Amino acid sequence: MQKWEQANGKKASEGEEIKLYAQIPCIDKMDASLSTLTNCKKLSLSTNQIEKIANLNGLKNLRILSLGRNNIKALTGLEAVGDTLVELWISYNFIEKLKGCNVLKKLEVLYMSNNKVSDWNEFNKLAELPCLRELLLSGTPLATADDEED
Repeated sequence: MQKWEQANGKKASEGEEIKLYAQIPCIDKMDASLSTLTNCKKLSLSTNQIEKIANLNGLKNLRILSLGRNNIKALTGLEAVGDTLVELWISYNFIEKLKGCNVLKKLEVLYMSNNKVSDWNEFNKLAELPCLRELLLSGTPLATADDEED
């Protein structure tokens, strides 16, 4: 957070778009400091080493969450942003199951290419997302299997 504040000349809590992707050293967990980002509408944490979605409690205005190219294995931990999140970019992770996505009541865009979902039944959970209009699954075992049948 300090790097962002130095680079942008203001407090992170005032920022609407916070970019913390490809940090050196890599961010390995979403810690409690994220809860101070009360004005944040877009949070980019892609290309790090994050294993678990957590500490989104204070992000009352978050609309876009970018977590691509991390080590995330589950969609749990999104409850705090379930009423505001419109786009979730979570490609290139290790997600096998869609448990936890049901809390995203306003989600319109879900980019989750190159993950590990291999059971079509998992996608029944997406039926609980009333606003979903755009879904990207390329590079998943399901998309690869479907391409091989053509």
